[in-house]
Amino acid sequence: MIFKFINKKLAIVAAIGLLAYMPLQANAWGMIGHRIVGEIADGYLKGKTRKAIQAILGTESLAMSANWGDFIKSDSTYNYMYNWHFVNLPGGLDKQGVYNILETEKAPNLYNKIIDLTAVLKNANSTASEKKIALRMLVHMAGDLCQPMHVAHKEDLGGNRVSVMWFNEKSNLHRVWDEQLIEYQQLSYTEFAKAINHPSAIQLYNWQNTSLKDCVYDAYTICSKIYEGTKPDSKLSYRYNFDWSETLNQQLLKGGVRLAKMLNDIYG
Repeated sequence: MIFKFINKKLAIVAAIGLLAYMPLQANAWGMIGHRIVGEIADGYLKGKTRKAIQAILGTESLAMSANWGDFIKSDSTYNYMYNWHFVNLPGGLDKQGVYNILETEKAPNLYNKIIDLTAVLKNANSTASEKKIALRMLVHMAGDLCQPMHVAHKEDLGGNRVSVMWFNEKSNLHRVWDEQLIEYQQLSYTEFAKAINHPSAIQLYNWQNTSLKDCVYDAYTICSKIYEGTKPDSKLSYRYNFDWSETLNQQLLKGGVRLAKMLNDIYG
């Protein structure tokens, strides 16, 4: 009995250690952010695309499926997906430098797994289960793609190690962009989506005609500005919201428009 008790305690300690070791970078937009992206995307779907999605997800909306990629982190079966949510990019790169990393990096990341998931959904031989997982993850990762801190630096775990204060609360740069800026607006995901879903014709055209590589580079350029404009141990509050809320809104809107384009390209 004593040995069983000790073994059980060791197993618990090992599990906790594993969770602590897994990169915090695997976090994404909070639940509200991902649902905003899914809600916006829904309004830009073609009829054929909508029917194909319903055949896979049933009554589950894009907004409700958008957080599945985070919910499954509680199941160790899906631990292999943890690095699908981001792609590490060092600072100081030009566009070609970003392209070079995306083209040569073989380890699973946000960029190359979106390509793989798209292939699964296009493959007529994919099973219903494979399609459901692929679609849920694609919806989630399209949101990650527009979160600037998901194309951030490896050494600080995408801003998780950049300590800041958010209205006198200890936080970090990644968390501010994942959740706290969004939550500060005090809107539901449907209210938020309705408030920001007003792209100009030029914006809509540009965002719908942006390559996947350029989506990454776009987020990278914004990420670089965030690093430059948010020093470690900064005290962030009203002014930070004023300076960055429009960027936040535009990234969420881009995410929804681009997700719809991905899905329309697959099914439309």
